[in-house]
Amino acid sequence: MSPSPRSLRRTNPISVVLALLLAVGFIYFIFSEPSDGAASNQIRDATKSAANALSPPSLPFRKPKDDEELVATPVVHYMMSNLTNSAEAEAKQETVLILTPLARFYQEYWDNLLSLSYPHELISLGFILPKGKDGNTATQLLQEQVAKTQSGSKSKRFASITILRQDTESPLQTQSEHERHKLENQKARRAAMSKARNSLLFTTLGPRTSWVLWLDSDIIETPPTLIQDLAAHDKPVIVPNCFQRFYNKELGRMDVRPYDFNSWVDSPTAQAMGEKMGKDDILLEGYPEMATYRTLMAYMVEPDGDTTKEVQLDGVGGTALLVKADVHRDGAMFPPFAFYHLIETEGFAKMASRLGWKSWGLPNYFVFHYNE
Repeated sequence: MSPSPRSLRRTNPISVVLALLLAVGFIYFIFSEPSDGAASNQIRDATKSAANALSPPSLPFRKPKDDEELVATPVVHYMMSNLTNSAEAEAKQETVLILTPLARFYQEYWDNLLSLSYPHELISLGFILPKGKDGNTATQLLQEQVAKTQSGSKSKRFASITILRQDTESPLQTQSEHERHKLENQKARRAAMSKARNSLLFTTLGPRTSWVLWLDSDIIETPPTLIQDLAAHDKPVIVPNCFQRFYNKELGRMDVRPYDFNSWVDSPTAQAMGEKMGKDDILLEGYPEMATYRTLMAYMVEPDGDTTKEVQLDGVGGTALLVKADVHRDGAMFPPFAFYHLIETEGFAKMASRLGWKSWGLPNYFVFHYNE
């Protein structure tokens, strides 16, 4: 008996080959990882609106209109191994999260923020403001500028902006520069600052964030290429030198002076002081009552020096601090307690070092602090 057409189809070699090719293709599709191109597309998609309020906080979320239904919470797959933080941050479209604890609003700060040349569609902003009258005023002024910027030129708009309000008031009665820098106020003030920084970081750090730039609200002048310049060093933690412009009466002209003394190289004297301290005591820099004899980056400036010169540091200030997001994801945060007798940003540098991440400084590269 000759075979029927149906049985021929079952044993046709072409059908078998096609079935095998389809099976292999399906298995490859399921188990393969996205290419670098796919990863960069994911990063570019970070500028789109989030579908739901529970989406990653680094994406903007727009509330639906009254006649619209809420979209179901999305399930998103992130390939964190494809996320880069490199010396070519802008070319690779790496996203930057700029975080600012803000007790007072300075228009000069906002204007300088807008002048940053890094593509704003790759920048997310996060702010945390204290409870109380001063915080209310600062929040109102900030929201006015946010509304103006986000409804203005597309090139100036940021990918997302998050504003947090603390549930506690500042431990200081006033935010004046004189009061902020009194020695007796430092432990309580910087512990409160640490808690604010940690709350802001843990709330806003998203799975697409490559870099975190900590920028104080009273930093009013930086190079427009600040992000590109700092990222080009490809360091896990890097800080520029923070100075202040002022009128020098002796010289009869404008001059500059060091402002932030928290970026330093440790000394045997400071280490010996720490060994004699109680477990909750902290070392502070820049006070004659506590002479540590550390090498301060503020005094490493070279006239007409190379702005790209690097020095390794043991402590860092937070006025303008660029951190690879991986450092924070590894657990490096700002201790609000004595951590090896260090607190806040200096304690952060120590914690990052214990996790294997080194800190670096640029003694000849400047940002400028507001002068009250």
